[in-house]
Amino acid sequence: MSKETTLSELVGEIESGMTIGIGGWGSRRKPMAVVRALCNSDVRDLTLVSYGGPDVGLLVKAGIVKKVVCGFVTLDSIALDPLWRQARQQGAVELMEVDEGMFFLGLQAAAWRMPFLPTRAGLGSSVLENTPAFKTVANPYNDGPFAIPGDVGAEFVAVPAINLDVAVVHVNIADENGNGMILGPDPFFDEQFLGAAQRRFVTAEKIVPAGTLTDHGPLERATIHRLLTDKVAATPNGAHFTSNPPDYNRDEVFQKMYTTAAKEEESWNAFVQQFLAGDETSYQQAVSEWRKAQ
Repeated sequence: MSKETTLSELVGEIESGMTIGIGGWGSRRKPMAVVRALCNSDVRDLTLVSYGGPDVGLLVKAGIVKKVVCGFVTLDSIALDPLWRQARQQGAVELMEVDEGMFFLGLQAAAWRMPFLPTRAGLGSSVLENTPAFKTVANPYNDGPFAIPGDVGAEFVAVPAINLDVAVVHVNIADENGNGMILGPDPFFDEQFLGAAQRRFVTAEKIVPAGTLTDHGPLERATIHRLLTDKVAATPNGAHFTSNPPDYNRDEVFQKMYTTAAKEEESWNAFVQQFLAGDETSYQQAVSEWRKAQ
């Protein structure tokens, strides 16, 4: 059965109060078309879970996020997203900050339908101090026939499952049944995001007929299985201005303009009117016209 849909129909399933996981990493392979559509939607009070980049900055600035779960929020070539910096300095959103490995374990626990997974990460750090809801667990195999030789520790952090209502990832190519192919150098943790969610959405540069996905790349790059996908939508250039190799690299010039515009409210409002006030087609057209004027 075809799972192909439109961007507007996909975003229309996201409701206020949901916990939303967004794939990609920093300013790399983010489903920005979905982010832009959410910025113009009526949803509110989202909990946003992300290896954060401009997705976090834009959604927080739009005023539709109440809490962010992340390990960082970076633009990669620019250390910190300026909109995120402003939100944190102003105390605009609640934050649960963990290290990258704990973040992965939280997603993996949810994907495996486990309440938590243990880790050494966080022991002796400020993570437990800043997130007092985190608990520790005793090592049940500290001694006895299953004990590991050497000091493996008597206590671990129990990283709670990060359960998602919706996850959205962006890929290079998908077929109409929801299988997705990532042709770039790193799949990041997109499979874990999809596995941790109740509803799983994939956007792609292009969608091809079922059974033809491997005509466009090697089988081992088809890491998104149709059983992890509920809906798939074509969003050409949909990760812009983040990178999505080999289709395109990060638009560094545009990203710098974004960060410059974010410094002042007046320049930011002008940026929104030029690029974000309309639908995705309007955005792509505005970017094209801006690029020609450079």
